[in-house]
Amino acid sequence: MENTINENTPLTEKKTLKEKFNDMRYKIDLWSRKKPLRRKIYLNRYLYLMMFPYVLLFFTFTVLPVIMSFVLSFTDFNMLEFPHWVGWDNYLNLFLEDPIFITAVKNTLIIAVIVGPGGYILSFVFAWLINELPRVLRAIVTFVFYAPALTGAISIWALIFSSDYYGWANSLLMNLQIINEPITWLKDADYILPIVIAVQLWMSLGVNFLTLIAGLKGVNKELYEAGAIDGIKNRWQELWYITLPSIKDQLLFSAVIQISNTLGVGAVTTALCGFPSVQYAGHTIVNHLTDYTSVRFELGYASAIATLLFIASIGLNSLIRKAIRKVGS
Repeated sequence: MENTINENTPLTEKKTLKEKFNDMRYKIDLWSRKKPLRRKIYLNRYLYLMMFPYVLLFFTFTVLPVIMSFVLSFTDFNMLEFPHWVGWDNYLNLFLEDPIFITAVKNTLIIAVIVGPGGYILSFVFAWLINELPRVLRAIVTFVFYAPALTGAISIWALIFSSDYYGWANSLLMNLQIINEPITWLKDADYILPIVIAVQLWMSLGVNFLTLIAGLKGVNKELYEAGAIDGIKNRWQELWYITLPSIKDQLLFSAVIQISNTLGVGAVTTALCGFPSVQYAGHTIVNHLTDYTSVRFELGYASAIATLLFIASIGLNSLIRKAIRKVGS
């Protein structure tokens, strides 16, 4: 019969689809064994397949914009004409011909130096103290402490430092006969930066505080008993050798959030002092970036600003990671 399979029939025709698939898997398996990376990808292929949608979105909306911004930072691009390559001119102009940018860098560094470590330490201190309270009282105090951060009530601070007689700060000082006329808090260059620092410090406590108190609640209490047996004698040694090493993940997350908040200050200054602030007293790098992005539409120049801010964030993040790794050592 014509359809009978004999010895002369090709091997590929004898095999079923399942057998062909198994042969292909076997060949891929042999191919993957030749390189460690190939082997790792092959063994975890289903995990990589599940990760693919997220990786695609992350690359499209995070990695790709960063790459595009870096490339555009070397061009002159105004959104109306095709980008024109200018090399390092944007970066040179930032540091040599843009005094407002230098002012923005100075203001951002001052805010970062004070608000960064200050907010981080205060968040941990408040979390550590509140964690020692009884359970019911701790829950109430945690809610009361974190509730203002939920609202982000810049309007409250604007009311406190209002420049008229109805501002709470002016009203209090006048009732105490410390001043005779209202102080124009948010219109005076001498007061703007300290007020911005105070408001940003208050706003930075919310998420960091909640993260750290959650970490403290998860510390295994048996570690303290074991530490006492091993020779830990006081609360400071408990803090350094047990508490902090047990919440390294929360410390790192809180540090990353704090870096992002301090280097990304911009909305607070705009809401309180307007845009731009008086004599650029509250002008930050983010404000400068907003100016060239949303007002002037000089995207090449703005991309150079964004690139420098990105590099600063990565550098500080690396330093913080190295510092946190030494906790408890």
